Amino acid sequence: MPSKILVIEDNLINRMLLVDILKVKGHSVTEADDGLSGITLAQEEDFDLILMDLNLPGIDGLSATNTLRNNPKTKSVPIIAITAHAMKGDEEKILASGCNAYIAKPIDTRQFVQIVAKFLA
Repeated sequence: MPSKILVIEDNLINRMLLVDILKVKGHSVTEADDGLSGITLAQEEDFDLILMDLNLPGIDGLSATNTLRNNPKTKSVPIIAITAHAMKGDEEKILASGCNAYIAKPIDTRQFVQIVAKFLA
């Protein structure tokens, strides 16, 4: 059975890239283009993994992650942050906020596939 992955990314080009890579690897992918709809989908369906852009309209990715971590249904779903904000100290802040890992943009597709596989193993 394919893994179910939720991709929460507001940039259409970035979202299409992530979705295409995941589908080629045989995963079932659901898409959200903002934090609130991502939270709603995560609470309505069962996902094996969530990919969370941090710079989202409305509720940002770290706030959305916090909401998911405080919900019994989604608190244990791995969340990988996807961000262009890869400054010194950001990784620690992102992990401390409840994300399990983070991937910097632009995406290194080989590294992306390896990190996703690690959390689905």
